[in-house]
Amino acid sequence: MFNITFGDLLDQTAAKYPDKDALVNVQRGQRFTYQELKEACNRAAKSFLKLGVKKGDKVAIWATNVNEWVIALFGAAKIGAVVVTVNTNYRSHELEYLLKQSDSMTLFLIEEYRGNNFVNTLYEVCPELKEQQPGETACKKLPVLKNVIFMGDKKFPGILNWDDFISLGTDVSDEDLARVQATCKPDDVINMQYTSGTTGFPKGVMLTHNNVINNAYHVGACQDYTDKERLCIPVPFFHCFGLTMSITTCVVYGATMVPVEEFDVDWVLEAIDKEKCTALQGVPTMWIAELEHPDFPKYDLSSLRTGIMAGSPCPIEVMRSVVDKMAPEVTIAYGLTESSPVVTQTRTDDDIKRRVTTVGRAIPEVEIKIIDPETGTECPPGVQGEVCIRGYVVMKGYYKMPEATEAAIDSEGWLHSGDLGVKDEAGYVKITGRLKDMIIRGGENIYPREIEEFLYTHPKVLDVQVVGIPSRKYGEEVMACIKLKEGETATEEEIKQYYQGKIARHKVPKYVSFIKDYPMTASGKVQKYKLRDQAVKELGLEKGDGSIF
Repeated sequence: MFNITFGDLLDQTAAKYPDKDALVNVQRGQRFTYQELKEACNRAAKSFLKLGVKKGDKVAIWATNVNEWVIALFGAAKIGAVVVTVNTNYRSHELEYLLKQSDSMTLFLIEEYRGNNFVNTLYEVCPELKEQQPGETACKKLPVLKNVIFMGDKKFPGILNWDDFISLGTDVSDEDLARVQATCKPDDVINMQYTSGTTGFPKGVMLTHNNVINNAYHVGACQDYTDKERLCIPVPFFHCFGLTMSITTCVVYGATMVPVEEFDVDWVLEAIDKEKCTALQGVPTMWIAELEHPDFPKYDLSSLRTGIMAGSPCPIEVMRSVVDKMAPEVTIAYGLTESSPVVTQTRTDDDIKRRVTTVGRAIPEVEIKIIDPETGTECPPGVQGEVCIRGYVVMKGYYKMPEATEAAIDSEGWLHSGDLGVKDEAGYVKITGRLKDMIIRGGENIYPREIEEFLYTHPKVLDVQVVGIPSRKYGEEVMACIKLKEGETATEEEIKQYYQGKIARHKVPKYVSFIKDYPMTASGKVQKYKLRDQAVKELGLEKGDGSIF
């Protein structure tokens, strides 16, 4: 087990592998050795100090997988700041909530992502910024926010660009930085990941250096990682998948990061071919898109050995194709943000049946038990119950939400996942369902309550229930079942338009249904499963034998 901070980890890896590729950006034609990456991160750390960022201050990053993301991460970590990751699909409503709830003092951002202009969205939340000088941010809605930095060379009112930021710390000495870095402790919080909540509001999961680094080490060990690995990273850095399982795993092993700035099949296949990547990450929809690309045969993927598929179940035909045509030793992983994230993983020598029918067994130093949700007693092998986790992976807690933390982690240190599963005699776990009311769309966790709470603000809506509908492509899609106020009428397009620009695109309901009454239990609870079953029939997703598709 490691007992080290992010800053010290990078320094150790750079000392061991100074001339090895650390970060290669194929799209920009740029590469950093570990020594060059360390120097860039030191410059960023010094600039943070010059900005007045202190240990424990929150630094939010709202960007795709650009080089500057990694530099800002380690630069902030070296001075003890907490990196708050921001989903690139977020819009104004979500951005404002996250920055305010996290007490973010500094925000890094890029210009836009898939039609969502981040700079304009920030101006929508903080219009005062347009009239202010960089470094003098005073936003009424976000009173803690003091600095905004653009990850590029463009200049915008009230915002420092990257070069201006990096040049701030030129007069900060190496000794000054070393003194601050020495105050950082492995059990300090390094990262806050926001996960949607059943309360309708996302919760900030506090992860420590030890949480993330040790999880990254064990995730790599399950794939037989060495310093020779070259990992293609199309999964977003803001997810645990990108931050823990990709960035941190590479730095732990002295491996090479080959990120794709945003998921694009051509760029993924070209990166693997050009940089001779040995490993690849992705949710099943990514692997499927790569396999089905019309130019797939022209790329040389023979260097690929392993990788991780996670986020949703993988059909056996897809797994066979991945093993035969891409990564013969690909692994399956399961976890949750609150557990840093991985708790179970298959190993490279597990047979294909294990890799398709289970999510593997517990990674080292982690305990898994299945309990009866009603009684709390441990279930014997083969009996379904709630998956509970204990060990170094368990989060420090939810930021400023002690009651939610207490509800998630019991007095004996067990994290209750809310997922239903079965464990066999050999310790392999199969996820069978969910206790919590969650939708998983293309690897993104979506909590219906958050979408419902937002739609309650629509003047025509009396009540709304959000459910997950089966989808061939994404696993599930979002459906909103709406009761309108007396005398009101509305269209499906009107409801979808209300969401646009306010919440992330993947949360916008694909289906909208207007109904008069909800199916209810005797005690007056809405039976969401009946709403789902009814929608499956109406949408023609049911086969003649009653199965879906």
